Amino acid sequence: MSELIFNFVGFTLLGAVAIVLVMGIYTLFKGGKTSKKYSNKLMQLRVLLQFIAIIVLVLMAYFLKD
Repeated sequence: MSELIFNFVGFTLLGAVAIVLVMGIYTLFKGGKTSKKYSNKLMQLRVLLQFIAIIVLVLMAYFLKD
């Protein structure tokens, strides 16, 4: 059961990071005012989500180990 929870949380966090990454890259290549306003913020959000994902997965691996 713990493996199922670990996989679900892991893939959910991976999906969140991937969505923000794609949005950031799209905004970067779109250019113009949108790029200036949102590109950097989206990449900062991606880094924050990656940090959260690593911390959550490490804690889950520690506490849910058999």
